[in-house]
Amino acid sequence: MVQVVAALLWDENRFMICQRPAHKARGLLWEFVGGKVENGESKQQALVRECMEELGVTVDVGDVFMQLVHEYPDICVELTLYNASIRDGVPQKLEHNDIQWIKPAEIEQYDFCPADEEILKEIKKRYL
Repeated sequence: MVQVVAALLWDENRFMICQRPAHKARGLLWEFVGGKVENGESKQQALVRECMEELGVTVDVGDVFMQLVHEYPDICVELTLYNASIRDGVPQKLEHNDIQWIKPAEIEQYDFCPADEEILKEIKKRYL
């Protein structure tokens, strides 16, 4: 099982979603910024690194919003989504096809990675 971390970043009443590059697995689907935990890293360290690599921002990692296990045909992931905030920098599309800030009511307008479906239900439950 692969350990994956992601950030739930808010800007007032909108949260950030990122569109995967077309050439990657699950290309052009939307997801939360993040990635795989590397050997020797804590989950929080991995999330700080991934946000810098993918968005060019420094984040402060908060508490766990949700944790789940999802099995894709090619990989099984344990996904930990953290509440996080941008401490420094402006998000840039360094790895993603697109970045959007959306309201919980707009979730249905986007096609997300299957692992995120349960998280999105929880966001709607808490914030709609």
